[in-house]
Amino acid sequence: MTLPRSRVENGGLVLFLALITVGLTLIVSSFAGALLWAALAALLFQPLFQRLLRRWPDRRNLAAAVTLLIITIAVVIPAFVIASLVVDQAAGVYTQIRGGQINFAAYFQQVHDALPDRIQRWLDGSGFGSFERAQARLTQAVGNSASMLTRRAFSIGANAAAFLLAFGVGLYVTFFLVRDGDRIGPAVVRSLPLERSVAERLADKFVSVVRATIKGSGVVAIVQGALGAITFAIVGLPAALLWGMLMAIAALLPAIGPAIIWGPVALYLLATGAIWQAVVVIASGVLVIGLADNILRPILVGRDAGIPDWLVLVTTLGGIDLLGLSGIVVGPLAGALFLTGWQILTEQRRGVPAEAATEAEG
Repeated sequence: MTLPRSRVENGGLVLFLALITVGLTLIVSSFAGALLWAALAALLFQPLFQRLLRRWPDRRNLAAAVTLLIITIAVVIPAFVIASLVVDQAAGVYTQIRGGQINFAAYFQQVHDALPDRIQRWLDGSGFGSFERAQARLTQAVGNSASMLTRRAFSIGANAAAFLLAFGVGLYVTFFLVRDGDRIGPAVVRSLPLERSVAERLADKFVSVVRATIKGSGVVAIVQGALGAITFAIVGLPAALLWGMLMAIAALLPAIGPAIIWGPVALYLLATGAIWQAVVVIASGVLVIGLADNILRPILVGRDAGIPDWLVLVTTLGGIDLLGLSGIVVGPLAGALFLTGWQILTEQRRGVPAEAATEAEG
């Protein structure tokens, strides 16, 4: 039986597209991180570009260049400065741990001795009195984290040419994605091998999750980390910027939050008699850092990403483990598209028209 010529040609085209897509992915894989953040920056700053374009309607290149300049001054340069300071503090903490100036065993013992006798007896009876296992694990975890940051910094320094190349490619691509993003986005949606309403629904979910993750969770986490670093600096905690960065990372995780950082710090300060410092940390954690999320998130995010907190937690942790910093966005994005895809399939099997589902969701 001879297959129709059109089916053979269509099958050949699909095979060609699959092979060339895999080949192109392999070719640009070394710049995957730079391309991802270029696309995210172009998506987030597209409203700014549109505002500049309304001022200069016939000068798209100028509007895109000014947008890129604002991105560089407002985001890129501060990120480099903060990262270098955090790496310096991490290297100092690691050196102090190796040299014995920072002794977590002594800190645990101070907290243990300051606890009421009943709690001390309960801890001793439970096998936690000496905290030896906890001391060893905490020392190893902090040491590994600090040494990892130091190794990453040395790695970037040793491969400065490759890093600068990727950074330059990212900025270059960002310019064109900002300039032509309002044309590229609809073209990509139209080219997807999906029903138009389904493709638009997935695209809307993509945009909403990216904005909720970066504009909402990301900015709020940075603000909470900065407030934590300022608080720790006020009470005289060493390496305050490093602890603030850890608080920002914790703020990205639902059900965990920055309290996992400032809470133990406040407990240690109380146990060691630093009363006013502990009061400052607790007051800042509850009244300032804790309320920042409730105040800023509704302002920065117009609508919820529609992802359960438990899925955000799991996908964020898994994304960071798999992709590093990019996993903060890619993880929740994969979870949101997974839920949306299965929801669309369920609606189609139930006979719900795609257009009606899209209108109901909107």
